[in-house]
Amino acid sequence: MKISEFYKDHKPAISFEIFPPKRDSYLKDIEPTVEILADLKPDYISITFGAGGSVADNRTIDIARLIKEKYHVEPMVHMTCLNYDKNEIDLFARQMEEYGMENVLALRGDRREGVPEKHDFKYANELTDYLVSGGHDFCIAGGCYPEGHPECQDKEKDILNLKKKVDAGDSLLISQLFFDNRFFYDFLSLARKTGINVPITPGIMPVINKAQIERMTVTCGASLPPRFRRIMDRYGDNKEGLFDAGMAYLVSQAIDLLANDVDGIHLYSMNRPDVARRLVDSLKNLV
Repeated sequence: MKISEFYKDHKPAISFEIFPPKRDSYLKDIEPTVEILADLKPDYISITFGAGGSVADNRTIDIARLIKEKYHVEPMVHMTCLNYDKNEIDLFARQMEEYGMENVLALRGDRREGVPEKHDFKYANELTDYLVSGGHDFCIAGGCYPEGHPECQDKEKDILNLKKKVDAGDSLLISQLFFDNRFFYDFLSLARKTGINVPITPGIMPVINKAQIERMTVTCGASLPPRFRRIMDRYGDNKEGLFDAGMAYLVSQAIDLLANDVDGIHLYSMNRPDVARRLVDSLKNLV
């Protein structure tokens, strides 16, 4: 089933993101997490795509098959293009089609030291265009940045670049994480004024690991509001306290988003089913 169908009844779509474990026993390692997440009845689960390495040996599809075939939840497969050429993307797309995968999150991918870049694709909209022009019948989603892409300081230019993705064939957008909902609302307003009318789902992440959050905000450009910073400063060295405070912040953020009629909630779960369960339990009467 194409994920775009979930957004047609105007009910907020609830989704999770997971990532493939690095160890060779990755399916054994990830299945307990998948089982719990699937039991929470999300509309879909997205699986990140490892940068570099062989497309033919990518673990993303194996996990997507597990989610779809055993747990009957629709997977969304991340596909990055910065480190791959057209032949490799063709191979990955054919693998997806062979196993009945219909949903792709088309991304450029992060630049990583020591991982060589290739030259067939420079931007994510080029990947979307290539998949569409190649006749692949995927539902293609794109990424977006409520506070602007870290490599683009002009927000209006960033929105115009985002529109290129939609014009190329993206049928929905999922945002990078943010911790202040005002950034998302301002971004959403600008996107709509620019003619971007596809569903835009906010992506959120809890504060449960101070060092991890600080690393990620540097990578994705998300800012830390004073209320959020106070939580980290007060409970950063208290594992249980930070988890409870971080989850309270996450739930309040999600409730505010839902009250403002967002298209859905996409949880960056960090492979923590306890986080997903706490959030879903808190929202069960609101969606």
